[in-house]
Amino acid sequence: MREGLPIRIWIIDHYAIHPMVPGITRHYSLAKELIKKNHDVMIIASNFQHRLGGSNADIDSGLFKQDEIDNINYLWIQTPSYSGNTVKRFYNMLLFGIRARFNKLLLGRINKPDVIIGLSPNPFAALAAERLAAHHKVPFILEVRDLWPATLIELGNFSRHHPVIILLKYIERHLYRKARKILTVLPGSVNYFLENGVQKEKIELIQNGIDTDLLPEVTLKARGIPFIIMYTGAHGLANNLETILYCAKILTDDGLGERILFRFFGDGPEKEKLITLAQTLEVSNVVFENPVPKFKIYEKLAEADVLVAVLKKCRLYRWGISLTKLFDYMAMAKPILFGADAFNNPVEDANAGFTVPPENPFALAEAIKKMSKMDDYELQKMGMNGKDYVLQNHSYKNLANKLEGILLQVI
Repeated sequence: MREGLPIRIWIIDHYAIHPMVPGITRHYSLAKELIKKNHDVMIIASNFQHRLGGSNADIDSGLFKQDEIDNINYLWIQTPSYSGNTVKRFYNMLLFGIRARFNKLLLGRINKPDVIIGLSPNPFAALAAERLAAHHKVPFILEVRDLWPATLIELGNFSRHHPVIILLKYIERHLYRKARKILTVLPGSVNYFLENGVQKEKIELIQNGIDTDLLPEVTLKARGIPFIIMYTGAHGLANNLETILYCAKILTDDGLGERILFRFFGDGPEKEKLITLAQTLEVSNVVFENPVPKFKIYEKLAEADVLVAVLKKCRLYRWGISLTKLFDYMAMAKPILFGADAFNNPVEDANAGFTVPPENPFALAEAIKKMSKMDDYELQKMGMNGKDYVLQNHSYKNLANKLEGILLQVI
């Protein structure tokens, strides 16, 4: 590999998608920017994932399918469907790793990669990436989006001595040793890696961001009636959406049920439980809507008066957060209500809204009351603060430039 020549990059990400379906388009956006620089990128992903509740690609026969979307090569690997955080999900993750590792196309010597990036949300996918990099004798880069198995211990209440945790810890340490570089989206995670034996020079921060090519023209709007509080994204344990439902109950009991409307867009393992809870609480000012593809999500965000995100109270966030939804919210110049306690707080940094303690529906309700009484100028000013901040700090064009420099360095 000589400097200046195109790099052939493989990204193995179980949960990678494209803008035509709901979810996080991080690697689509990074790949698109790298292709603009004449590099060659292939994304290897599962055809089924819980965020979609269905397939990324139709696979009629065989175990994989090749596709091309916006000049990005995709390899969809067939995995079985599942629902919720069950043994079937674990099997789905394991099978993806096995089928990626032993895929005949990926093992071939034609169009072999110059570098392979493996993602941690599925540690078996990252392990497949490491093994394929060894097979092709090319550098392996590990990207850490979730800290495994720490996430299961902190959020899933798994014992540190559980056999699955012991296995995942072994895989984690192995990947850290073998990786030429470790990319992390979590600003406070350096100490975590150092505690796990990683040399500091291996660690690079590339947070999540926004794809400016997907952004519509933003027009500021006056508040509506009802005052719309909107959430978009995953409905999982970490998202702590029950806090918003209890907040809706408080506002209803205070006589504000007809004036304040909560709209939820998305899907996930906790969605049915949340719908049941809303029915139990008898909150009529809450609407659950279907997931929306990335290229349409901004149309929905434009309808909101305030955008909300909350997290569980969890020690895991002492390592930092990098929530894609926050950056999407900011990009639409909307004021944000954030319920979290973490190492970093983009909403506070940007002066883009209010932050309240996590798992506190009363504090959330008081903040909503306050925001609903603010004049349009004050709300729009917070929204514009967020937009300016995210364009300056989280554009995928700039993040791709940094990633390209790291790739050239390891090659």
